Amino acid sequence: QVLFRVVTFGLNAFTLRYLSRELIGVVNVRLTLLYSTIVFLAREAFRRACLSGSTKRNWTKTINLLWLTVPLGVFWSVFLGLVWLHLLEVPDPSVVPHYQAGVVAFGLSAVIELLGEPFWVLAQAHLFVRLKVIAESLSVVSKCILTVILVVLYPHWGLYIFSFAQLLYVSVLVMCYIIYFVVFLGSPEATKKSFPVARMKALLPTLVEDETFVNWKEARLTWSFFKQSFLKQILTEGERYVMTFLNVLNFGDQGVYDIVNNLGSLVARFIFLPIEESFYVFFAKVLERGKNVKDQKQDDVAMAANVLELLLKLVLLIGLTITIFGYAYSQLALDIYGGSMLSSGTGPDLLRCYSLYVLFLAINGVTECFTFALMCKEEEDRYNFVMLALSFTFLCISYFLTHWHGSIGFILANCFNMGIRIAHSIHYIYDYFKASTYRPLKGLLPSPVLVLVYILSGVITGFSEVFLCCDKGWMGRLIHICIGALCFAATIITMLSAETKLVHFVRSQFLSRYMKKGT
Repeated sequence: QVLFRVVTFGLNAFTLRYLSRELIGVVNVRLTLLYSTIVFLAREAFRRACLSGSTKRNWTKTINLLWLTVPLGVFWSVFLGLVWLHLLEVPDPSVVPHYQAGVVAFGLSAVIELLGEPFWVLAQAHLFVRLKVIAESLSVVSKCILTVILVVLYPHWGLYIFSFAQLLYVSVLVMCYIIYFVVFLGSPEATKKSFPVARMKALLPTLVEDETFVNWKEARLTWSFFKQSFLKQILTEGERYVMTFLNVLNFGDQGVYDIVNNLGSLVARFIFLPIEESFYVFFAKVLERGKNVKDQKQDDVAMAANVLELLLKLVLLIGLTITIFGYAYSQLALDIYGGSMLSSGTGPDLLRCYSLYVLFLAINGVTECFTFALMCKEEEDRYNFVMLALSFTFLCISYFLTHWHGSIGFILANCFNMGIRIAHSIHYIYDYFKASTYRPLKGLLPSPVLVLVYILSGVITGFSEVFLCCDKGWMGRLIHICIGALCFAATIITMLSAETKLVHFVRSQFLSRYMKKGT
């Protein structure tokens, strides 16, 4: 899976050098939003309802219910397609040709993907993890390869390129599931596992005499989830809806923002998310939910406080390192990844701001994972209400900040949003431990010597960027990279000598786990 991600990352970087910002903006924001909205509204509620509870159920009725996603998808595809074609701003055909064909293709791709929904839910319910990984990897790589070929050979095709690539993506995805079940059903392995479906025909809609077409309990649960799905989708894709419906950015700025946002979020997905998920489970097991610190086992409290302090220190230092060095190397990174299309204009400033946002993401992830592991149901309900209000506030602030500072306004709004969430979690942690002798929030205070090294590194690499990068040729860039490497090495050496307790924690919690996997 990592290899597939690396391959697609490289193919995307290659493709960017042949495309305009406007074309990327229309594809990555406008058309992708159409596709994700159709798919989300058509299937999210069905997935949640049909994956709730035990796998021991009447799968014939569950499969019948899942097939209703297809007509629902057709409805949303037609309705939203008309909105995208007639109510939203249409891009200039000379810059972004074949917009209408793109809308039709992305709407059609959503419907095709829904054809595989019964297979996906059945596989997910029975934990066919490898099938999911292989299907998604093959479909993404197929899409990237076709995009590269068409971009190089037929660059004038415009949105036709991405339309064909999107249709190939969903076709490969669905076919992987279908082919797997064609081979699996009726096999000795399926019989051994007592798989509830014996033939491919059973995966089609089936009328059962003297019985209802669907399980009405599941249907009512689906309707309940469906009413929530509108709000969730708006909050999840809030930035793209603001861009699409309020025209706060032109298509070129939308394209650059989306690329920078995806690049910046790599750190959160590959470093911070695994840490949050692992230690959420740890805190939930060590401490009992809903009990105050005095009612917990004191040995467990001591261990949790120590781990939380060191975890906060770890993500703080990772975030500070990315923020400091990201400021001076954003332009160079974008130039290497996407050429002048990204490294000129607002791209470098966007990535610099995102480097700061990564620091907020790092701290918020750990503080919230502790908070969520300890909150009782009443506290969770209050927090969800606060988050709802905060999300709408974020959308409003995004709108005004983008008018004031362009696409950077979205990142500043995200920083504000994360800052409020961090403040809430820190307040909870402080209140939780104030009756004890433990102060895990000290983890947010790095060593003074390390802070000094960070400041010096930021100043030195900042001057290096001004005088050596990025219009001074490859020799200037190479010297700039070497200066950054020396500053980074000095930072790591200082970190190792000043934060010995943290170094021991990393060795025991992460490196030992990695070595065990290796053996």
